[in-house]
Amino acid sequence: MKDRCLNKSAPAYAAYGGRGIRVCKRWQKSFQAFLKDVGRRPSTNHSLDRINNNTKRGYCPSNVRWATKRQQARNRRSR
Repeated sequence: MKDRCLNKSAPAYAAYGGRGIRVCKRWQKSFQAFLKDVGRRPSTNHSLDRINNNTKRGYCPSNVRWATKRQQARNRRSR
């Protein structure tokens, strides 16, 4: 999440940080804050997903969830 949004050298930066998608300041500074807000990953079948990915709201407590690949496939942005 942080790499693709903040690291201009990351392969996925253009699709995330380059489009204006950001990580909330609190999470940039503290993994403990992220963990408190989102909780531990439920299983290895889950990864972090933005609930509304058609906006630049980005990664913040009200816009993320743990989701399976199947859930994420149904939540792709319009092209």
